[in-house]
Amino acid sequence: MRWTFLFLFTCLFFISVQAQKNPLDHSVYDGWESIGERNISDNGKFVVYSIMPQEGDGNLVIQATDNSYQKTIPRGYGASISEDSRYVVFKIRPLYKDVRDARIKKKTPPEMPKDSLAILELGKDNIIKIAGVRSFRMPAEGNSPWVAYLFEKSSSPLTRPAARPDSATQINNLMKMADSLARIADSIRNKVNEARTSGLAALEKGRGSRSSAPGISERVEEGAEMVLRNLHTGEEKKFLLVNDYVFNKTGKVLVIETSRKNADRGVSSAVLWADLSSGKTDTVIKRFNEARSFALDDEGTQLAFLAERDSAAKALQKFSKLYYYKPGMDSAVVRAERKTEGVPAGYTISDSSMPRFSADGNKLFFGLAVIRAPKDTTKPEFETARLDVWHYNDDYLQPQQLKQLRNEMGRSYMAVLIGDQKKVLPLGSPDAENIFLADEGNADFVIATSSKGNRIETQWQGFGRLSAYVISLKDGSKKLIKEKHRGLFMVSPKGNFVTWYDPSVKHYFAYNVNTGATKNISRKITVPLYDDEDDHPDDPPSFGTIGWLENDKALLVNDRYDIWQLDPDQASAPLNITGGYGRKNRVVLKYVRLDREAKFLKTDQVLLLDAFNRTNKHSGYFTKKLGTSGDPVKATMGAFAYSQPLKAKAADVYVVGRMTPQESANVYATTDLVNFTKLSDINQQQKDYNWLTTE
Repeated sequence: MRWTFLFLFTCLFFISVQAQKNPLDHSVYDGWESIGERNISDNGKFVVYSIMPQEGDGNLVIQATDNSYQKTIPRGYGASISEDSRYVVFKIRPLYKDVRDARIKKKTPPEMPKDSLAILELGKDNIIKIAGVRSFRMPAEGNSPWVAYLFEKSSSPLTRPAARPDSATQINNLMKMADSLARIADSIRNKVNEARTSGLAALEKGRGSRSSAPGISERVEEGAEMVLRNLHTGEEKKFLLVNDYVFNKTGKVLVIETSRKNADRGVSSAVLWADLSSGKTDTVIKRFNEARSFALDDEGTQLAFLAERDSAAKALQKFSKLYYYKPGMDSAVVRAERKTEGVPAGYTISDSSMPRFSADGNKLFFGLAVIRAPKDTTKPEFETARLDVWHYNDDYLQPQQLKQLRNEMGRSYMAVLIGDQKKVLPLGSPDAENIFLADEGNADFVIATSSKGNRIETQWQGFGRLSAYVISLKDGSKKLIKEKHRGLFMVSPKGNFVTWYDPSVKHYFAYNVNTGATKNISRKITVPLYDDEDDHPDDPPSFGTIGWLENDKALLVNDRYDIWQLDPDQASAPLNITGGYGRKNRVVLKYVRLDREAKFLKTDQVLLLDAFNRTNKHSGYFTKKLGTSGDPVKATMGAFAYSQPLKAKAADVYVVGRMTPQESANVYATTDLVNFTKLSDINQQQKDYNWLTTE
């Protein structure tokens, strides 16, 4: 009896303790946190991440990966770390409550609370804050010390109200206004007297040329102040009336577009070229209505952009031209327009396509678009009939046509200018809509794909088919690679091969661009490269590709568990680079792409592999060095779930998210993927609830 009583007492005690946990209800959801953006410095010493509630103000955390330094900035977001790992630049949102109240009061965009810019030297406490900043940009590479930021127009000195003049000045201004009104009244009386004696026809003289009188022009939306700041020295240079700005990749050049000033006809619109090494600023072009789509080559030696100079602001049709500039030229020159040789009749330079240079800078790619008829403004919209005509032979059903209408109206087709040639070579067309560059545009051909002729059947099949072609940049000739393929095509980095997976035969194929030969490159693999557990009534999907080895040597693909190396010329047999370890141990091994800009894998590269054990559901990481035999090496496995890791560019330091059913997804740092240092500790309130337990 005594033991029975003790047992019942113990049960009641634990039930009582458990009952003390808070109930999980809808009121607590808004405060539940999650990790947002993550970034790591190139030297691996600092990490930046945001902690976001479901609703309300979040925090930006700047922290040393060894936990020796931490700084939390309320409402910070959008952080960028300088390539030299010395500074972090980010924005600070207004208070959530202030923004919410402004929306409730239906304030206009200029009246809404504005973001601020913040600059922090990593490891230090002092923050430089600049209010009313719309955007900022930093060079992607080159250890450049520069940051450029653009103010909101309402925060710019150009739009700030001037100081109130003294009383005497105000009286003088009123007297001047009175004199001006008196002169206007005298002028009107003279005109009336002239009309009485000579008739109304006298008033018509000179009226037709008034709109083109010098100095009279339509108002434009003026730009704002932009500041170029040297993070190392604090030196600043200001530019007024800025609409747009862009660095080249290495931060040697800054291109700036400025508007004209409505109140001062001596200040015209301009594009400026700022050489950040010499500090010299040159004018690229002046007096245009609109300039956009600024494209610099990687080295910052060439600029291409679109500009329109000839139309009125309210013109129904405007035609942009493609301009080109490099240092030493007096001003930018027109490289292409709708009347340039080679541009098809009925086409013009596309406003919706971004120009780009080939990697070697010898080719300039841009877009052409069909000239659309101007909108008929002679009839009111409500008097114009709207009619959707269905036809059995349409490529797309009417609802899909209407859904895609905006994209179709803005569709462009790629064209190219090679070297100093003045003739445009069109590449894209209605039967070659998608163009893929080979070898970053350096190759003398491109790959085109098209769904034309294969669209109607998608209405009942649920999938489309593509045809692929090789288009020569020498003469524009087109050669068929494969037609009516269900799936996508992939071009190798150097452009020597085009590959695809054929779901009907469940194998990979490679087309040799140089020889024109097509080969089944996976037929000797005996394990499925497709999802053999997929049970819907259709061809099963493949497990996908990883990428190419350098110089187009081999294509890496997945099966369910392992990774295979396929020779596109079939000179060597397929190689299981993970040695079958995954299949033997029921561990799914997937390549983790750490460098998003890498075009290929090196032949001796060490691959980081994400691992998932299908038996015990543990996750972790393995490594495998290409070109070596043996099993992949286990780094860590456990009862965790991991997010995509980030790696420092110049150090073996990783930042990764890790979670369990009992612990939220926190941020961890590691140098070996074995030992992890916890950096964040979100949702501490979780311990106050019965989490994944029964009550």
